[in-house]
Amino acid sequence: MHYPSRMLSHLDDLEARTIYILREAFNRVKPLGMLWSIGKDSNAVLWMARKAFFGRVPFPVIQLDTAMELPEVYEFRDRIVKDWDLNLVVEDCPPESEMDPSLPPGARAAARKTMGLRALIERERFRGIFLGIRRDEQSTRAKERVFSPRGADGAWDFRDQPPEFWDQYKTEFADDTHVRIHPLLHWTELDIWRYTQREEIPVVPLYFARDGKRYRSLGEKNITVPIESDADTIEKIIEELEVTRAPERAGRTFDHESEDAFERLRSSGYM
Repeated sequence: MHYPSRMLSHLDDLEARTIYILREAFNRVKPLGMLWSIGKDSNAVLWMARKAFFGRVPFPVIQLDTAMELPEVYEFRDRIVKDWDLNLVVEDCPPESEMDPSLPPGARAAARKTMGLRALIERERFRGIFLGIRRDEQSTRAKERVFSPRGADGAWDFRDQPPEFWDQYKTEFADDTHVRIHPLLHWTELDIWRYTQREEIPVVPLYFARDGKRYRSLGEKNITVPIESDADTIEKIIEELEVTRAPERAGRTFDHESEDAFERLRSSGYM
């Protein structure tokens, strides 16, 4: 696809800002790790990390594994780990039976990753964790900061976040705090797909339509369903997103269980 110069400039600006965040965090927060959902967003972060650090990702790449990912996701993970020479850490998440029983079933399943991340941070003493979330994904995430401090238990209070003006970030926090770092917060879903197309970043094939359905957002097979779509190429996905009014997380079943389920998950440390 031919991109107009203004689009190249927009994508270049987004990329430059993300690379700046990656380098700023690497310089100021140690030790660092990066959560890898193996979805399109975290793949884009990894791609830019390789650009930022001259072809090598200099921190562990972490998969919070519930053993419920779709088979294509695991196949893609193993191939990219080898091709990109990643230092992969697979953290097995605790069972659903140990989650808060007051949560709806889907949210309870999703909470397993929160507990897995909490255990990982406590064991490995990570001070900073990169994530591939964006503000436009969900209303609660719109309240995030790029450098988002969390308590020792991973709890997040959106009312107590540091100001971030003109890309000036607070990077020093109390000893009992870890920081969630969001290099894609300023991107949109369309930005990610246009950048993925331009850079030819590999993605899990499940994003492309087959038999009239595709996954718009990848999650575990017990809490994610495909949407109706005939978009079987990135170009068609972009065309679809330019006109759709359906939310990106329409296929995430736990988002629809109760009004406060997602906010409860996020406040307790969900990604």
